[in-house]
Amino acid sequence: MLNSHRLKLLLGTLITFSYCTTVMGEDITVTDIAGRQVTLDAPAERVILGEGRQIYLLGLLEPEAPFAHVVGWREDFSQADPDNYVRYLERFPEIESIPTFGGFKDGTFDVEQAASLNPDVVLMNIEAKAATEDAAYDDKLAQLGIPIVYVDFREDPLEHTIPSMRIIGQIMDDEAAAEEFIEFAETQLARVTDVIAEANPERPSVFIDRAGGYSDECCMSFGPANFGEYVTLAGGSNIAEGIIPNSFGNLNPEQIIAANPDHVVVTGGNWDAYVPGGNWVGVGPGSDMQNARAKLEALTERTAMTGIEAVESGNFHAIWHQFYNSPYYFVAVQQLAKWLHPELFADLDPNATMEELHERFLPIDYEPGYWVTLNDD
Repeated sequence: MLNSHRLKLLLGTLITFSYCTTVMGEDITVTDIAGRQVTLDAPAERVILGEGRQIYLLGLLEPEAPFAHVVGWREDFSQADPDNYVRYLERFPEIESIPTFGGFKDGTFDVEQAASLNPDVVLMNIEAKAATEDAAYDDKLAQLGIPIVYVDFREDPLEHTIPSMRIIGQIMDDEAAAEEFIEFAETQLARVTDVIAEANPERPSVFIDRAGGYSDECCMSFGPANFGEYVTLAGGSNIAEGIIPNSFGNLNPEQIIAANPDHVVVTGGNWDAYVPGGNWVGVGPGSDMQNARAKLEALTERTAMTGIEAVESGNFHAIWHQFYNSPYYFVAVQQLAKWLHPELFADLDPNATMEELHERFLPIDYEPGYWVTLNDD
């Protein structure tokens, strides 16, 4: 006769076997953003998000239940984008019980904790690849039969967001939903790029002030990718192009003053979790526009803004920082185009685009507040 301990073990084995046989799919091989061929069971039923903001992608593909297959995630979403986190939490209160992880890049990821959740796949952002390999997380997870798939919508969003959507669609058996969103994104982007290609306007110079006011130091910016490329697509000339070689980097005040940009675009958000009461511009869903405008105006007083054309003309703007790290990049390009070439885009309404994005694809309602400008003309 079985004792109670052996009976529990047997029952646990039977339950595990039953679970595996009911959810087991077929092996598929995907080529991830790092160019690696990864074989895994699909559709994936248990997923770990290496960054919480990857829910931006899952929310598009599975808006009715974006957290249904998430068994663990990094806790950056609630800190980096608390305004949207609260809105997701109201709709999906179960997210508070999802286990959270440290990061691969800072060495705080717990492999044993991950293994205990029996994931089918770990989705990782491409910028964590070097740290993942240096810490041998990839080898440790491989030994446990847990594949890593790299995606990207931050390092080079224009190049990698659509392939990343297709990869996740393939893994999650959401390929039709992925293609529907991709068609929408490409159509919305073309509403700017087609006009710029035909009109070939003179390109105003633009300084992108990455997270302006986040710290007292000035100034973080973007090179040829990410917001730097958004500026190019919107018909502008990024003053950091040729100075910052990669996606992210820094300009000193003297470089900005010498470039004398026609426009300054500050990326902002709600960063109370990191810099409580900071000078950053709090744009995002439902934000206080009067407060955001006041904080944006205060940033014109910095040394790096001394005497530049953008301050004199009022072409000093702020836009939601997370456009740099989400599949919604085309909305940012539209708004930039409105600022840089108002005469060409009088009929373009980025607010309407953002509203349609939410209505058609996302599980939460749209609330304006994602940008503000000192030029009220």
